[in-house]
Amino acid sequence: MRKSLISVLPIYALVMLLLIFRIIEFTGYEILSFSLATIIVIIGIGLFNYGSEHAMTPIGKKVGKGLTKQGKVIILLLVVFMFGFLITIAEPDLSVLASQTKSIFNNVLLIVSVGLSVGFFLVIAILKIIKKINLIRILSLLYMLAFSIVALLAFQGKESLVALAFDSGGVTTGPMTVPFLMALGAGVANILSQKSEKDASFGFIAFSSIGPVLIVLILALFSRKEMVYELNDYSISNNFFLSYLKCFAEKLKDVGISIGLLFLCFIVVDRVLLHSSKKQIILLVKGLIIAYLGLVLFLSAVDNTYMSIGYKIGYLLSNTNTFVLIIIAFVIGALTVLAEPAIKILVLQVEEMTNGLIKKRSMLITLAIGVGIAISLAMIRIAFKISILYIIIPGYILCFILAFFVPKIYTAIAFDAGGVASGPLTSSFILPIAIGVCNNLNGSESILNYGFGVVSLVALSPLLSIEILGALSVFKEKRRIKKAVKQVLLEDDKKIIRFGGNYEI
Repeated sequence: MRKSLISVLPIYALVMLLLIFRIIEFTGYEILSFSLATIIVIIGIGLFNYGSEHAMTPIGKKVGKGLTKQGKVIILLLVVFMFGFLITIAEPDLSVLASQTKSIFNNVLLIVSVGLSVGFFLVIAILKIIKKINLIRILSLLYMLAFSIVALLAFQGKESLVALAFDSGGVTTGPMTVPFLMALGAGVANILSQKSEKDASFGFIAFSSIGPVLIVLILALFSRKEMVYELNDYSISNNFFLSYLKCFAEKLKDVGISIGLLFLCFIVVDRVLLHSSKKQIILLVKGLIIAYLGLVLFLSAVDNTYMSIGYKIGYLLSNTNTFVLIIIAFVIGALTVLAEPAIKILVLQVEEMTNGLIKKRSMLITLAIGVGIAISLAMIRIAFKISILYIIIPGYILCFILAFFVPKIYTAIAFDAGGVASGPLTSSFILPIAIGVCNNLNGSESILNYGFGVVSLVALSPLLSIEILGALSVFKEKRRIKKAVKQVLLEDDKKIIRFGGNYEI
């Protein structure tokens, strides 16, 4: 709870400062609603992180490690596909995306297609470890395919759907899937890879992100409907507790399905193949219940209040100077990523898997700066009506260029971090801010072109920022070695060097 408080309080403090300096204005009821929602978010994140650490992470490791150790590759691939598909179709963020695109995509078709794509690409992630295939080689081919489809969409005059497609990759890897996938990758890699191959366990989230992007681009390519975006109702209910209870009940059902499918899959696999003890199952159930309650509290507060507050903040900030808007957007982005529930899980597992090579503090700072810059870019894009293609195409090209010069571990972590950073707080707080800014500056008809895309920029920023961190580490290491060699050359060569015996030079 203390860590959760430290994560969320800066966002609350920033909003209060904006109110004190009259950059934005809220009613007393809106301030009270935001304050109550923040308390619930803090409790929710604390419970979720605790429950995830004691349930979803152990389940992922146990499934990956247990099935891999048995040497039944086909069964491992089938189980991973099943887990990927079921968890994805139950992911709350995916349902939100489907509801916003119902005028162009059939809801069931979109959810099932995205679920199948995640399951399929998780199988590829397992095969990558088994066959020891370079992660960047596969991802570069997949992104080349994605941008080829983007070119066809632009030719068809459907460029407005590109931002939405890349946003889908970010929202699919939500708080339910990230802890499980990170642990699953670690479990499989622990058996199949050498200790020197520290990057082997990463890539599961990267594959789970590119899969939805590809499938939504393909669906958009063959869609014959015209996309018409309908602006959601972002007004805050007059009765906080009644509206919150209604939202809480909806999330109980949605998250319950997700948790239930995860646990059901695990129990079937465990009873047939793994045979965990009764005590272990009880501990996992307790962890799942705590994670379930925490996630329901968090998502209910975010959906009920943070979305509306975010929209109003964006709408009001767009009335200020553009430079002020960009600076405030940077601060909001940097603080928001620190409050994402799955970020804490990512940095802890990265520090553990790299044996302290990459410290969680340096990674958190890097992610915060990267996401802050991404949100600022999103505001610039809205203010000056810049196509998202002018940002994401050069951005990904630079990512793959950097991949040839930095250690593989940084690149592998970077692509996973992209999916983690674009979590529920980004889609439910940052996206409404962008929509509010876009609606006020350019009108609701421009939201599809310029309001969307902020999630994809958030997903892109960790790729660049962490790879730059890797490039800096390489530069520092070369500089250290050069300095050490220079120091040796400057030393007096008349020194007596003892070799352990009676011989001297």
